[in-house]
Amino acid sequence: MRAATIAFRVVRVLCLGETLVDLICERPVDRLADADAFAPHFGGAMANVCVVAARYGAAVELAGGAGDDGWGRWLQERLAGEGVGLEWFALVEGAPTALAFVTVDAGGEPDYLIYGAGIHAAMAAVAPRLHEAVAACDALVIASNTLLDPDERRATLDARASMLEHGKPVVFDPNLRLHRWENPGRAVTLSRECLPGLFLLKCNRHEAQLLSGEQDVERAAEALLAAGVANVVVSLGADGAMLRGAVRANVPGVPAQVVSATGAGDTMLGVLVARLAETRFYPAAIAAGLAEAVSAAARTTERWGAT
Repeated sequence: MRAATIAFRVVRVLCLGETLVDLICERPVDRLADADAFAPHFGGAMANVCVVAARYGAAVELAGGAGDDGWGRWLQERLAGEGVGLEWFALVEGAPTALAFVTVDAGGEPDYLIYGAGIHAAMAAVAPRLHEAVAACDALVIASNTLLDPDERRATLDARASMLEHGKPVVFDPNLRLHRWENPGRAVTLSRECLPGLFLLKCNRHEAQLLSGEQDVERAAEALLAAGVANVVVSLGADGAMLRGAVRANVPGVPAQVVSATGAGDTMLGVLVARLAETRFYPAAIAAGLAEAVSAAARTTERWGAT
C-alpha cells in the first residue's frame, strides 16, 4: 500500500503599508541641520517587515507601492530580489517616491522627515484591489501609518474587518509616529479601535502605555488583552521583550553596539510573522520565536539601515 501524503498549503501573509527610501545620515547628529551627507537605504516599516519575514522563509505579499521613477523601480527590484510578493504592489506614474531624511542621535534614536506623495498615491492605486488580496491571503499585518489619510484608513479598516469576518488572523503594529499627525490623540484613538479581535499586537513600551493608559508595563499588557487582543508582545529595548496572552514569556535583552535603532521593531515583527506563518499561526510560535526575534532586532541596531 502506498503511503498517503498530505499537502499543506503555504500560508500567505498580506502586509499593508508603505515603501520608501531612507536617506540616512550615517553619523550621530543632534539635528537635521548638522547632517552633511545622506546614504540611501531601503525603507518603509511594512516593507521592512516583509523583507525580514521573507528572509526567514515566509510567503509574504506587500500591498502598497511607490512612484514610477528611478527610486520606485529601485525599491521594487529590491523587494523582488528578497522574494516579497508584488501582486498588489503598484508603481504610480507621476507620483514621486517618498523619501525619508533620517538622522540619528548619539543614543541611536532616529528622527524622520518625510517628503513625497508616493505613499498616498500608491495606496490609492492598490485600494480597489485590496478585496482580492484579502481573499487570496491567510493573514493580515497592518500599522497605524495607513490610518492617517481618510481613504487609506477606510481601506485598512475594511481589510481588517474582512479578515476578522472570515476568521483569519490580524497582526497590528501601531508604530506610532505622532509627529505625522495634526492631532496625536487621534492616532492613539484610531489604534485603540483596531485592538478588538487582533491575533497579535506588537508594540513598544511607550505605545503599550499610550494604548492602555497604564504606566506599568504588566498592567498595560493586561489592559490590552482585556481590550480584545489575543496575544501582546511588548518590546522593551535593551531589556528584551515580553509576551502575554495565550502563552506567556519573558526574553532578556541581547547586548548590542548600537548604531541606530531604525527598523529594529520591524525586524522583530518580521521574524515573528515568519515563525507564525510556518506554524499556520499557532500561538505558541510567538513564544518559541521571541528570543530569535529579540536577537535579530539587536543585530539590526548595529548597522545603518533597517535591512
